[in-house]
Amino acid sequence: MRNVWIIAKREIGGYFATPLAYIFIAIFSALTAAFAFYLGGFFERGQADLQPFFDHHPWLLVLLVPSLAMRLWAEERKSGSVELLMTLPVTTSEAVIGKYVAAWLMMAVALAVTAPMWITVNYLGSPDNGVIAAAYFGSWLLAGAFLAIGAAISASTKNQVIAFVVATAACFVFVMSGLESVLQAFDDWLPRFVILAISSMSFLNHYDQLAKGVIELKSIVFFLSMIAFWLFANIVIIDQKKTS
Repeated sequence: MRNVWIIAKREIGGYFATPLAYIFIAIFSALTAAFAFYLGGFFERGQADLQPFFDHHPWLLVLLVPSLAMRLWAEERKSGSVELLMTLPVTTSEAVIGKYVAAWLMMAVALAVTAPMWITVNYLGSPDNGVIAAAYFGSWLLAGAFLAIGAAISASTKNQVIAFVVATAACFVFVMSGLESVLQAFDDWLPRFVILAISSMSFLNHYDQLAKGVIELKSIVFFLSMIAFWLFANIVIIDQKKTS
């Protein structure tokens, strides 16, 4: 764990040593607010809650999280610094987890910066703060799953643009698989149990439960399992690149 934390601190320092972290946080904050106030009809609803704020998070995270994940390994491979990293007294799993933890903490900071929205609705009314806290937790888990996918894809290429495009497409598929219109398209030629399996893999379905304040163990286990799977894939890819 000590090596993981050392690598995580190195990565976090790298984020804030350049404008990257500040630009990412500013864009995330601006877009979440814009979507909530303009597309979500925050004031028109006449309710002091953050439902419009969280409703658009999956779609924003699909675009923004891959932009954060794309540099995790692609940049290291392009510059050749991944070889230097692997010569340090750390295991591949420690390096992968350390870099991932740093990126996930960055997402926690980005979410924390939107806290004035939470303060605002408490000033305007009496929202259910338990629901809001659960929704924030759900957004963080969703971002964590997207980051794990993006990190694994980033490890497989030296090109950050390719890493971004492929990761965005993969995350988009995982979100879209839960939409009713998408599932209906498969009704005529896929067995029902296959459609249910596709629906159960949707990030959107599990996120929606958390965004409503329903903290179900199966949703938490789902996101943590997805994170663990893609981090394992990341480790395997890095190990294969080392031996090739």
